[in-house]
Amino acid sequence: MNQAAFSHKAFFSQLKKYYAFYTVGFLTFLVALAIAEQMGMSRRWIGYWFLFATIALYAGIGIMSRTVDAAEYYVAGRRVPAFFNGMATGADWMSAASFIGMAGTLYLSGFDGLAFVMGWTGGYVLVALFLAPYLRKFGQFTIPDFLGERYGGNIVRSIGIFAAILCSFTYVVAQIYGVGLITSRFTGLEFGVGVFVGLGGILVCSFLGGMRAVTWTQVAQYIILIIAYMTPVVWLSMKYTGNPIPQLAYGQVLQKVTEREKQLTTDPKELEVRGIFKARSDAADAKLKGLPASYDTEKAAVAKKLEDLKTASAPGGEIAAAEKAVADFPKDAVAAKAAWTKEKGLSARAGPPKPHATPYPGKDEKAQSIARLNFIGIVFCMMFGTAALPHILMRYYTTPSVRQARQSVTWSLFFIFLLYFTAPALAVLAKYDVYHFLVGSNFASLPNWAANWAKVDPSLLSITDINKDGIVQLAEIVLGGDIIVLATPEIAGLPYVVSGLVAAGGLAAALSTADGLLLTIANALSHDLYYKMIDPSATTARRVTVSKILLLVVALVAAYVTSLKPGDILFLVGAAFSLAASAFFPALVLGVFWKRANKWGAIVGMLAGLGICMYYMVRTYPFFGGVAANQWFDLAPISAGMLGMPVGLLTIVVVSLITPAPGPKVQELVEHVRYPHLKGDIDTQGT
Repeated sequence: MNQAAFSHKAFFSQLKKYYAFYTVGFLTFLVALAIAEQMGMSRRWIGYWFLFATIALYAGIGIMSRTVDAAEYYVAGRRVPAFFNGMATGADWMSAASFIGMAGTLYLSGFDGLAFVMGWTGGYVLVALFLAPYLRKFGQFTIPDFLGERYGGNIVRSIGIFAAILCSFTYVVAQIYGVGLITSRFTGLEFGVGVFVGLGGILVCSFLGGMRAVTWTQVAQYIILIIAYMTPVVWLSMKYTGNPIPQLAYGQVLQKVTEREKQLTTDPKELEVRGIFKARSDAADAKLKGLPASYDTEKAAVAKKLEDLKTASAPGGEIAAAEKAVADFPKDAVAAKAAWTKEKGLSARAGPPKPHATPYPGKDEKAQSIARLNFIGIVFCMMFGTAALPHILMRYYTTPSVRQARQSVTWSLFFIFLLYFTAPALAVLAKYDVYHFLVGSNFASLPNWAANWAKVDPSLLSITDINKDGIVQLAEIVLGGDIIVLATPEIAGLPYVVSGLVAAGGLAAALSTADGLLLTIANALSHDLYYKMIDPSATTARRVTVSKILLLVVALVAAYVTSLKPGDILFLVGAAFSLAASAFFPALVLGVFWKRANKWGAIVGMLAGLGICMYYMVRTYPFFGGVAANQWFDLAPISAGMLGMPVGLLTIVVVSLITPAPGPKVQELVEHVRYPHLKGDIDTQGT
């Protein structure tokens, strides 16, 4: 055994000891807080302890890992063992969308939500087969680095920088939103304050030590998030089935949920509420069609009703309600159009509960066909987006060798599988509880978890007695998917310390991904733009300093954008995947496997793929002013990559064939990257 291999083995053994002690210490911390709760510690203080103790832990790792060495800062010295790189990649990957949003999406969408599970896990197969080992053989630090060297010139590198920033920034906004949501719920801090508290935890890791600090922090974060995710779902599984393995209990609970769905579909009280929603929707639709004349008519009718009640000396409550209706009436026809359009949207709540286990549900063949297309679109975009996200691909630059890069993809998939294999069971167990215990309960005695979450944000949970019978019907519940995982411990009736644990896990997931994304953006600007294009003579210390400054600026801008709440977590994440698939995947894969791909093909192809993807999102997503009527083939905005990626791929091929072939130097680079030598297992330079 050579000295390098021996040193690597000793380092791996040392890491196992450190993280074993860390895991034991974290479990001890949990037990101590559980005892403190039994002794009377308040919920708010439990929330504070979880928030600040975990952030302090991550900060400690960041401080101990601080560095100004370029290789350490950008790629953790290329000495992260496959096992730990897989764990760090798992944490980097399992963002707020996976931890918070995945089970929520499965809860709301049922079968359709499996598209994300299939796409995200299938994407790692593409990473292993087409990209990870070849990018590791290439070495260097970033994805724009590879594009610049493979295709030549700064134009391709510049497009790569722009695309990396665009998809990473979209993704990081979703993570910071998750941080704000968690901290506001479990500490009582205002949402905006919670965002900046969490941001401090993000920055202290990535700011001081770059990829080295981020890597070792992400390993610690993975341990916390997987313990946090598994604990309540195992408890729920035991509570309702007596089986501690939720994956095995899944089928039994799903059958009960399906039976309950059928009961709720025909329940007279449910039909009454859905009828009220349909009537309100139809009335709003009629008002919209009558604008602008309908505005004056409705305004006069509301005022007349108040006058009549006063004349008839009606009860005070009725007069107060009429006065409120006058005060709340839209101030002009434009405001009325917005309010009535929202009211018209109640038609979605007029339908029966969506069947959880039915594939491609729809009232007719056309609706089922649209559902099928969007299912395939999400699988497509998530798969190819996974294989092209810069912050994930950067992780494979950190391994000691090409072989370890391949192995770390396998470990990544294993650690991700642990959570994704559990998410469907968690969604069904939570739905079982809501359908059997929240639905049918009295408004006067709502479960504590429902009352608590309704205070955080009405868009996350709102329960209104529409038919005034004092009983909760399913149609009267508005439940956002983002709270399913966070509320699970309370739904299960677990001690509050478990709620704090889940919040810490969600925070770990959001922080770990945000660290990687912010580092990707800062590195693209400092390494690819500043060092490679503006000042090639910059010293290592200056490059790292520039990266740290840019990291801070980008983080603050992202926090500001997050405060605008530009979309739900899952859409923002899905958009990042579509953008990455459209911009990067064709150029990266053809760059590795097709020698004929050239600079002009890459330039035009990347711009065409990214351009069509962005255009479609802007035209169809409401936040940008888009409308569903602009959709092509009824394809949802989140699946825009299904249009962008093929366009980019085809464009690169066509333009490359009609322009001159790359020179001998590029041909040699492709040969070098394509045939990695696996015998030299320790290759710290990557060349």
